[in-house]
Amino acid sequence: MMKFVLICSLLSSAAAFAPSISNTRRGSSLYMAEDTASKPLRIGTRGSPLALAQAYETRKRLQEQFEELRPDGMIEICVLKTQGDMILDKSLMELGGKGLFTKELDTALLGNEVDICVHSMKDVPTWLPDGTILPCNLPREDTNDAFISGDPAIKRPSDLPDNAVIGTASLRRQAQLLAINPTWKCVNFRGNVQTRLRKLDDGVVDATLLAIAGLKRMDMDGCATSVLDWDEMLPAVAQGAIGIQCRSDDERSLKYIDALNHPPTKACVDCERAFLEALDGNCKTPIAGQARIVDDKILFKGLIAMPDGSVKYETESEGAIEDAKKIGRAAGEKLKAEAGEKFFEMMVEMSPQQVLGQITK
Repeated sequence: MMKFVLICSLLSSAAAFAPSISNTRRGSSLYMAEDTASKPLRIGTRGSPLALAQAYETRKRLQEQFEELRPDGMIEICVLKTQGDMILDKSLMELGGKGLFTKELDTALLGNEVDICVHSMKDVPTWLPDGTILPCNLPREDTNDAFISGDPAIKRPSDLPDNAVIGTASLRRQAQLLAINPTWKCVNFRGNVQTRLRKLDDGVVDATLLAIAGLKRMDMDGCATSVLDWDEMLPAVAQGAIGIQCRSDDERSLKYIDALNHPPTKACVDCERAFLEALDGNCKTPIAGQARIVDDKILFKGLIAMPDGSVKYETESEGAIEDAKKIGRAAGEKLKAEAGEKFFEMMVEMSPQQVLGQITK
């Protein structure tokens, strides 16, 4: 079991009680440089096993790149609870969707309680709070979804019988599953990876789906019955990508995280997020979008659907890597025009119960 040895409480900022710096010291650039260099770099993260695994991966990469961050105590892992972590008996849509896993981290960052925040990019809204930037994506893990069955004989979703019960909190997954077989029932299935797998073992559902990236980061990919390709289950925008955010005026943190950025991943994530932004996607709209780089070109595939899978719009496009955002935006605008205003008006007007057609388990 992974041991997490350093958790710093962020209930209040110690900076508010720090003594003021004298005028002499303020005038000394040498003093300020030494003072900044000696401060630990504080990484803000959620407290789930997956979030902590990603924070520790970030710490490892920083220490590999920067000798001054290698001594004990020079990087602190600061754990915060988000609204999305605390309320597990409701769907994300009922709680308000995007930002549920980032708001508290944003507040801590802007309050100078942490220096950088490590995110699963699929949880990050397409807008960022003023005063913050997200210039870094680590090398991306496999983006596909894993299918996990409670019956060893059932290897893929298509093997499930009529009226099977599938656990998922994702409208994206629900829509694509019900497009395969509308007799299946998707039930709201929240909690961390370990909680979901325990529910599957207890027979609460017949199967579930999780991002294979998260399973791999926790050395749990052996739990997957199969890994689904894009034609079976198109993944979420930015799935499998880790992003690192900092204050826009924090030159020290920028120096550190710029060195970790993986340009191919950043280009693909930028393309996908531009697609999502163009659709003005909300938590009631099943949206999937993925980009990959093949032969020095960026290839993109996206879809939007009704939550019951009865209607689905898809698009594919390609172009130069430097045009990643433009490609994603154009794909989103294309689907938005094809679906028409009525499609999105219906999503907004639907109640959570109408959209989900689910019960919470």
